[in-house]
Parts: sequence; C-alpha cells; structure tokens
Amino acid sequence: MLTALITSMRPKQWVKNGFLLFALIFDGKLVEASAVRTVLFGVVVFSMLASSVYLINDLSDLESDRQHPRKKLRPIAAGQLPIWTAWAAVLLLLLIGLPAALLLDPFFFWLCLFYLATNLAYTHFLKHIAILDVILLAGFYVIRVGAGVSLVDVQRFSPWLYVFTTFLALFLGIGKRRAELFLMQQDAGNTRRVLEGYTLAFLDTLTIIVSGMAIMTYSLYTFSAPNLPENHSMMLTIPFVIYGIFRYLYLVQVENSGEAPTEVLYTDRPLQVCVVMWAISVLTILYVF
Repeated sequence: MLTALITSMRPKQWVKNGFLLFALIFDGKLVEASAVRTVLFGVVVFSMLASSVYLINDLSDLESDRQHPRKKLRPIAAGQLPIWTAWAAVLLLLLIGLPAALLLDPFFFWLCLFYLATNLAYTHFLKHIAILDVILLAGFYVIRVGAGVSLVDVQRFSPWLYVFTTFLALFLGIGKRRAELFLMQQDAGNTRRVLEGYTLAFLDTLTIIVSGMAIMTYSLYTFSAPNLPENHSMMLTIPFVIYGIFRYLYLVQVENSGEAPTEVLYTDRPLQVCVVMWAISVLTILYVF
C-alpha cells in the first residue's frame, strides 16, 4: 500500500517544481546560502501540495481512468490503493504543507492556495473546456515561477521569463493533448471529454504558434534582461532551447509520444543532454563570466 501511495503522489512529476528555482538562478542568488535553503524548502512544500492535487485528481477521474489503456494501471484505478487511504494522505499533505508555506512567506502561502484552488476547479470542470484547459495547465507553471520569486529578494528578475514560461508550458500542454488524442482517436470522449473539442490539425497549428513564441520570447530575454552580461553571451544558449523544442516536437509528431512530458524528459537521452548542456551554459555565463 505504501508503494502504491508513493506512486500516486507522482514523485517523478516533482521535476516540474524546478520552475521555482528560476528566480534563484536567473537573479544571481545561487551563491547566497540562505536563499538556496529557503527556495529548496519551498520546492519541498510545493511538491507536497502538488502531490495532494494528483491524489485528488485520481480520485475524481477514477471511472474515466479505468477506461484508459494506461491510466487504468494507476494504483487507485487499479484498486491497489484504497480510496480512504488516498483521502487521508490528501488531508495529511495539506495539514503539513499549508502551514509550512505560511511560515516560509505569506505571499508564497497565498500563491499555494491559489494553485490548489485553480487545480480543484480544473479537476472538476475547467479541464473539460477546450483551449481553456491547456491555458490553465500553462498557468500552473507560471504560478511555480511566481512562487519561487516570492521566496527570493529579487533585484532584476526579467518579466520575459514569465512570458517564456507561459509559451513553453503551452507548448508542453498542447503536445500532451495531441499525444492523448492520437492514442485515443477512436474513443477519445470516453477517457477525456475535452478531446472531443480538438483535432490533430488544430493542435498542430497551435503547436506552431506557441513553439515559435517560446523561442522568440527566450531570445528576447537573452539580450534584453537587465542582469545579463553586456556582451550578450546569454544568446549562446538559444540553440539549446531551439533544439529542445524541436526534439520534443519530433517526439510528439513523429514518435507519437508526449502524453506525459515528464516521462519524455526521464527517458529521452538527446533531450536530457540538451537540458544539461543548456543548464551548464546558463550557469557558466551568469556566475563565471
């Protein structure tokens, strides 16, 4: 039962909470031990709250998950984790996570509450509204960036990073919907009702728009942010972002994967190498030169 509970808490999804580190890294606070401790503690707290959301989502989608070829294997849908145990875990995570968030920072606490409230609204009805569902998915990533900013005494954090995060998250969310639609194109409505509002052609068009905007906004960040080197060396990181987006696009449209973006990150070696090289180049430019 413990293994089933941990699986339902989606520890692999916690990598998304790395967006809380944006302010720490891009505002030059990575060398301040107190800031690092605070943000890392914030990542732990946010991960607890996110896990409570995943559990609630599985409980709400119990019947539809049992009809899905992959989601039927989730512990709650498969009957490996009793429903009462899942609800008890949700309560415990909230009772620990919310007070800890308040201790860290009041604004961080309110952002966590907003994240929980919008997730509950998304789980129960907003995820069934085409277009709005992927916009909300993107919004969850932006909330993470804002939560990280609230924990750091930012000096020159560029708003371009918020815009880039928005389009990157939209790109991932649309790719996720495309993979789901491709997988269930014969019986899409029985597992996720919102898929009835999409077609592969429409999703491909949206992908073209948001992928281009993600590359453009990141490029604008690299030469317009106030805390970057004056020689515009951050522009050297643009090729990594372009390759990463193109690689994910290839996996979604050619390999027909991408239903779970985090699984793609954990399994695709070229994408992993790209992310690591991008991170090394960013850290070198910001903290060495």
